[in-house]
Amino acid sequence: MKSAFLPIGALADQSQCSVPTIRYYEQIGLIPPAARSAGRRLYGEEDVRRLTFIRRCRDFGFSLERVKEMVSLYENGDRDCAEVRDIAQAHLDVVRHRMTELLALEKSLSQFVTSCNSVSCQGTTSDCVAIEDLSQSFKEVRRMAPATSKDETWNS
Repeated sequence: MKSAFLPIGALADQSQCSVPTIRYYEQIGLIPPAARSAGRRLYGEEDVRRLTFIRRCRDFGFSLERVKEMVSLYENGDRDCAEVRDIAQAHLDVVRHRMTELLALEKSLSQFVTSCNSVSCQGTTSDCVAIEDLSQSFKEVRRMAPATSKDETWNS
């Protein structure tokens, strides 16, 4: 049974990728050039699977470089599955590091807003404590803050 070819709009619907994204992925070589008929791009079921795989990788936050590696593993069924795991583990390590940084940022912003609220943030911006605090250099802020073991590691 011959499989039907899909126009780019149908591929976009089935893979949940936008048409411009599909064109971009084709342009950068992430997906092979589409067959053409009467100037229109036509795609098959394998293109739907490949593009869905790519979209899912992107949903997990993999960079385009890592997605290219994953697509290579997807297309070459003779490679070791551990290679996929290793790429995912490296990405997980990055995500965990970013989460730690974001939690620290959230804590700092929360303290900043609380300190702004404690001085009631009334008046004009020329007298705003928040603007004054944000205009201080990192070194000035660190001189005024008590040292912690984490602060000491930032100096190294």
